[in-house]
Amino acid sequence: MAEARIRRGGTARLSSAKGRATKGGRGRTLKRQSSLDRLIEALPVSEATLQRMASWTIVGIFAAILIGFAIFFGLPAMMQQQAALIAARAGFEVDKVEVRGVERMDELPVYNIALGQVDRSMLSLDLPKVRADMLKLGWVKDARISRRLPDTLVVDIVERDPVAVWQHGGQLHLIDVAGVVLQPVSASAMPDLPLVVGPNANRQTAGLNRLMENAPALKPMLAGATWVGNRRWDLRFQSGETLSLPEGDKVSAAALVNFARMDGVNRLLGRGIVKFDMRDPDRFVLRLPQGKVEERPVDAADTAASAAPLGEEG
Repeated sequence: MAEARIRRGGTARLSSAKGRATKGGRGRTLKRQSSLDRLIEALPVSEATLQRMASWTIVGIFAAILIGFAIFFGLPAMMQQQAALIAARAGFEVDKVEVRGVERMDELPVYNIALGQVDRSMLSLDLPKVRADMLKLGWVKDARISRRLPDTLVVDIVERDPVAVWQHGGQLHLIDVAGVVLQPVSASAMPDLPLVVGPNANRQTAGLNRLMENAPALKPMLAGATWVGNRRWDLRFQSGETLSLPEGDKVSAAALVNFARMDGVNRLLGRGIVKFDMRDPDRFVLRLPQGKVEERPVDAADTAASAAPLGEEG
């Protein structure tokens, strides 16, 4: 009996000690709480919310993996092609083209581009590509492409404006102010536009326009211009005379203004003079039909130099 009591007491004491140890152990566990646990406890969300977020994150990762496999095996493209085929069979296919804004250019290239697409389904038609193809046409300055369901493609064209005819290499071409070649023209169907002659003369058309703005009275009389030596202009007027200008934008503009002033005072154009030479800023040389050369000061303040015949252009 005594031994039994001792065991019970011992057991009780052991249990108590174990309880204290466990309690102490628990206290030490709380003290050893990890920084991750403390961070989670500091978050303004509940543990259940965190579990849901973790679950959705796992679902998202698996979904991304599935989408990656689908893209790798080309499933989206196959589905898109199938949808485009179904739409085309249902009547959503480019069958008509409506072209707007065309006044001078031939519309046939526009129709060929619009109707020449490999995939003409209204759903899968590549509008940026169609627009890029339109912009390759010389006349097209800008283009806007839109769909009109079920089967019409609308093309709004902004045309370039022809400002001159460029003669180069024995051929004639219409060009705009930027020198873009619009289309070839024949000598028998020349439009009423100035003729620019010479290599790279088309790229100097904008500069020629700016030059002529300095003499508005002479601009309507201009018949053509030759870009000489890739550095200066020879202007030809409708009355048959040629005006040789010096190099440089400012110098040539000043010479042209001087010539316009002298023509306004003395009426130089239309008097049978063959050529006016203002390449030398100190001399104004006239070539007469009989081959005589007359030299006059360019400005009243200038002193006339000795007359000299015009040399051939190098």
